Amino acid sequence: MRGVIRKTGKLRRYLPIKELWWAKFDLLRTLVRRDLEARYKGSVLGNLWPLLNQLSQLLIFTYVFSVVLKVKLNLRNLPENNFTFGLWLFAGLLPWIAFSSGLIQSANSVVAQPNLVKKVVFPLALLPLVPVLSTFIESSFGLMALIFFVAVTSHTLHPTLAFLPLVWLTQLLFTSGLGYLAAGLTVFLRDIPQTLAVILNIWLYLAPIVYPASAIPEAWRGWVFWLHPIGTIAEVYRDIILGGEVKHWGEWGVALLVSTIMFYCGFWVYKRLRPAFADVL
Repeated sequence: MRGVIRKTGKLRRYLPIKELWWAKFDLLRTLVRRDLEARYKGSVLGNLWPLLNQLSQLLIFTYVFSVVLKVKLNLRNLPENNFTFGLWLFAGLLPWIAFSSGLIQSANSVVAQPNLVKKVVFPLALLPLVPVLSTFIESSFGLMALIFFVAVTSHTLHPTLAFLPLVWLTQLLFTSGLGYLAAGLTVFLRDIPQTLAVILNIWLYLAPIVYPASAIPEAWRGWVFWLHPIGTIAEVYRDIILGGEVKHWGEWGVALLVSTIMFYCGFWVYKRLRPAFADVL
């Protein structure tokens, strides 16, 4: 991640971006790095904890759905066994974990930094983005492990992996939009984070993230994909990493559109509420 950021910094002279925006990018990079370092400071395993947490959820869901409920999958180029189901499940859980963790942490991002809020010159628009990007970077550890296991199992790396940055864009736009909305409202309604935790527990099972899409009645399947962007993103992850072909172009396009609208609306609400933050905090 640091190498990518350094290379981006070298492109400043070629990109038509104002110096003010580069300054905000540098500040955001610093805040994200500080947030990641503070999360596991003093721990023995350090940044391995996100991967271990993701793998623990993978083992639990794999046991429940594959061993207890005996859900079977038949994926091209992959053997039909419990490990294959685990890879399929992990591919869907990765974007969900990054989304849900980033959203809940974003909701508290403003109220947790009252000193920064009261500084006139601090760009408050960066605060909700810090946990979104931090959890996204943490999920990249699991993503690298997933790609490695798929490559070992199928003896190939699919060229569709080149589409991952576009999927990340959709995911980050949707998460950031909801993060802005939640962060702004939490300043005035402190029940928002707890409410989100309940809603996310329900929302997880409303889309084919921990179960296959074939389990949804066909009459409802289309609506689930159209109305649940994270469910669509999870399916596209599986298409790209496991299947080697994108089967959900239409749903992905709608998810990108919804995510863009969500980002605009969330940021608009946050911007309108921002002048009152210092008075409330």
